[in-house]
Amino acid sequence: MMIKKVEIFFKENGIEPGEARAEANFLVCAVSGLSIEEITLGANIQNEDEIWALAKKRVETKAPIQHIVGFSYFMGDKFFVTPDVLIPRPETEILVQKSIEIVKKLAEQAIEVSAKKHGNKDVISGQNLVAQSFNILDIGTGSGCIALEIAKNLPELACVDKSAGATSSTLQAIGRNHNMRALKSAAAPSLEVLGVDISTSALHVALKNMEALVQERRVVFRKSDIFSSIYDDEKFDIIVSNPPYIPILAKDTLDDVVKNFDPSIALFTQDKDGVEFYEKILKGAKKHLKPNGYVLFEIGFTNGISQSAIVAEIARSYDFAMEFIEKDLSGIDRVMGFSRQCP
Repeated sequence: MMIKKVEIFFKENGIEPGEARAEANFLVCAVSGLSIEEITLGANIQNEDEIWALAKKRVETKAPIQHIVGFSYFMGDKFFVTPDVLIPRPETEILVQKSIEIVKKLAEQAIEVSAKKHGNKDVISGQNLVAQSFNILDIGTGSGCIALEIAKNLPELACVDKSAGATSSTLQAIGRNHNMRALKSAAAPSLEVLGVDISTSALHVALKNMEALVQERRVVFRKSDIFSSIYDDEKFDIIVSNPPYIPILAKDTLDDVVKNFDPSIALFTQDKDGVEFYEKILKGAKKHLKPNGYVLFEIGFTNGISQSAIVAEIARSYDFAMEFIEKDLSGIDRVMGFSRQCP
């Protein structure tokens, strides 16, 4: 079978067995357009020459297989990737899922408040929420995978601005001149997601993914160094981020495929604990969160120790209360959520 042949080729050329198997599956299925089941049942692969050419390129360049084929999968969707953005990883799906969960909770709470206000206990979702909108900020958006999947998985919330989404032909809108604030939907609770990144090259990738997922009316991207291009009066229900969290001193401990091909700007911090961006975000979040808003982070390790305790202490110093810690499939602390309760 083609997959097995590619797997053997990868192992013979120094790729670790588990990775060789996964990469062979990904490459053959991605290029052939067939599922593993179809290939196992004997489906004819039309482009074996192309697959072998890409397999050889993977071995020769040692670049990630996702860079070789030009895309990766995240939450079941295809995302274009380049060396300018992090390759979406399964652990980050937890961050997206928790964000969606909180938006739904906030929407339910808003409906209950609206029902009481209007004296209607049986209010239909959104019926009386004329000006209710939910705003999410994704800091360090990269490929846009977090922002786009949050929006895509909340279809019950209407678009806020039917013309706000930037396209590749309007990239000049990225920056302080692009205002995502617009007229609210008068029909239902609405959603607007803003993804920001300091890298213009990353934002080009995010825009391409936005168009591919048809989320132009639900997500806006803007160039910003954390909060530098966020307007003073822009407030968010949730601020979410998978920031750099690897101390630069730990660079030599990383796998070659990570340290040589992932963008350094998205990986490394200058402090010894890898927490400088958590502090910067929490400090700025005090100004840009709506009352009772949330901050959600993906976290990592420093010298094999979870960053959760350090990040929790930083959050407390800025008057945030920890709401949850979610572990990944390996049992490692991976996502943290904080709230800032207001009277």
